[in-house]
Amino acid sequence: MMKLISPVSFLLTILLGCTGTTKKRLTDYVNPFLGTATLWEPEDLGYVRTWKERTWGAEVFPGSSLPNAMVQLSPVTQFRSGAGYQYEDTVIYGFSHTNKGHWNLLHIPLLPVTGEITPGNYASVFRHDNESAHPGYYQVFLETYGVNVELTTTLRCGFHRYTYPKGAKKKLIADMTRSNNRVKDWSIQKVDEYTFSGFQDAEEKMCFYAVSNYPVKDIRQLKDDKHEVSLVNFGENRQNKPLELKIGFSFVSIENAKMNLEEEMLGKSFNQVREEAGKEWNRLLSKIKVFGGTEREKGVFYSTLYRSFLWPALRSDINGDFTDERGNVVNEEFHYYTNPSFWDDYRNKLVLLGMLSPGVTADIIKSITDRGEKRGGYMPTFFHGDHASAFVAGSYLRGVTGFDLERAYKLLLKNATVPGHGGRPYLNEYIKRGWIAEKDTVNVPTWDEYKAAVTKTVEYAYDDYATALIAKELGDEKNYSLLMERSNNYKNLFDPSTGFWRGKIDNGDWIADFDPYYPYFAYMYREANAWQSLFFAPHDPEGMIALYPSRRAVEQKLDSLFTEPWRGYEAHNMTGFMGNYCHGNQPSHSIPYTYYFIDRQEKAQCVLDSIMDRFYDMGAEKLAYAGMDDAGEMSAWYVFNAIGLYTYSPADPEYIISVPLFNEVKFSLGEGREFTIRKEGKGKKIGQITYGDEAIDGWFISHERLKDGKELIIKTVEY
Repeated sequence: MMKLISPVSFLLTILLGCTGTTKKRLTDYVNPFLGTATLWEPEDLGYVRTWKERTWGAEVFPGSSLPNAMVQLSPVTQFRSGAGYQYEDTVIYGFSHTNKGHWNLLHIPLLPVTGEITPGNYASVFRHDNESAHPGYYQVFLETYGVNVELTTTLRCGFHRYTYPKGAKKKLIADMTRSNNRVKDWSIQKVDEYTFSGFQDAEEKMCFYAVSNYPVKDIRQLKDDKHEVSLVNFGENRQNKPLELKIGFSFVSIENAKMNLEEEMLGKSFNQVREEAGKEWNRLLSKIKVFGGTEREKGVFYSTLYRSFLWPALRSDINGDFTDERGNVVNEEFHYYTNPSFWDDYRNKLVLLGMLSPGVTADIIKSITDRGEKRGGYMPTFFHGDHASAFVAGSYLRGVTGFDLERAYKLLLKNATVPGHGGRPYLNEYIKRGWIAEKDTVNVPTWDEYKAAVTKTVEYAYDDYATALIAKELGDEKNYSLLMERSNNYKNLFDPSTGFWRGKIDNGDWIADFDPYYPYFAYMYREANAWQSLFFAPHDPEGMIALYPSRRAVEQKLDSLFTEPWRGYEAHNMTGFMGNYCHGNQPSHSIPYTYYFIDRQEKAQCVLDSIMDRFYDMGAEKLAYAGMDDAGEMSAWYVFNAIGLYTYSPADPEYIISVPLFNEVKFSLGEGREFTIRKEGKGKKIGQITYGDEAIDGWFISHERLKDGKELIIKTVEY
């Protein structure tokens, strides 16, 4: 795709070519640019754009990182824009060192420059035909300055290699006043002849310690009427080699950043670090090996598997130090991570993380438990809902037990039963009557913020169920019974007269201004309309089906969901439509499996196959997702469905079985046990499922059975 490569890379390519055909590595299937493009055309969006603002893309970054690392080293083409990189942009402001894809982070952006610098207008033009990326590596040519940039990383360190024009004075802009968050404080200073250090406090305080192979002459402040930047000027060395910066990072101190650098990177060459990064990614990707399928399908599969393991991010140093919720430096002898993106990725990504990286998963649960105990006794939430419950329950019941379940349960139980700041919003009314009321009003604009009362009610019911599973595991029968009873609350906002879940006002009347096609950000539904909010009771699908007069009525409702056309409503975060089903946002993602519970599995498979085929390499460049990746949830959805398993109820240690894309899948669970999934036939209707020598009764297989390491055979028939 991209043309500019280093002389060393070119030589390696020739030498490898001389040894004959080389085996393709799994990392070669990964395209880190997948998801970086934005959808613009009406046929992709589902509506005609009228807003000046662009529709949200997957909001992912193409730069270098290791799995769940502290450092994500990636280009910034615009600030305050998701991951900071939009494929349609034409300039680069710098290369930042943290990233998630949620309009935050982008710590410490650096940019190599030459000549005279204008602080308010220093960005460099670039072109995609002089840009490339690979897991653990990123490269781009900065046309404005004639500098070729190469980046690679370890867990806590970034390695910059800049090839300047011959004879040019080597300079570096550190844009310390800017990130995706408000910068509260910053510092940058020369330490000695080859070293500079500092910090940037923007949401989190990130410290750095940088060692150069060129002498650091001085660091100056440049300011005009638009902006202020720090300019690092370098001297010369006799070899006139590329400028190399090895930078250690820490969220504790500059001293710890130095320690991280010395332990992880200081004695290594750029190519050594890059090679180690590639090996680490290949090791992870090799835990799921697929056979058959097209090259395109393999490319999307391994790209989405890669994308699923970039968040949560490490926050502890190599010696175990981290800055806790109270701002204290502590060492609890586990790896400390950021909070997951719970509302999004509890559905699937966190389950995938536990299957492939159980040690990381246990440490994430230890991290959120530590954080919760120090922030009022409530388990952390994210954005909407209370889904750490499903994460903790599902992880433990799948065998991830390297954490204190009782400590985590104490926090989750408080979330579910004690109203207060830091817990579930509107919990008082949920406990009192089993549902949350919405405001009695009319003509609500899509983007207005209200309670999202319907979504909260049905999701709290599921969270109650997940917490009940832990209560049962710990022998807390009283709270198990209470929470299981409350898990039926999802039924309280079902309107049989319309067949939709619908908001009620405080006196119990249905909201009169009800249009199931109209989307809301937070009125009745969170980022959805009534169609997209159908059939959410993963813990009780039969009870959910029974709310309708017949299975035929459920089938008609589902058919209408996937065929009733989107009415052209414009929303930043709703794209990728199949009828009124919206794959570009999470609320719809489990709905297709509802067909299973009315004996129409083949219809579900038609929908699943269409989603996988249409919504993951969209747009003119074939680099756009249907919507936000949301820290890996959209990606993990593809991974699971492509191999024929899905986490329909993530709190339960089981998977619903579908027809995989690939003929054969070899899956190595985190503890090393490998099971096989094999597809027989080319149909969409499943005729028989066997595991080992036994037939599977129903549509689910337990995690415990998969650990036996046998062969799951999915036999399809034509219909």
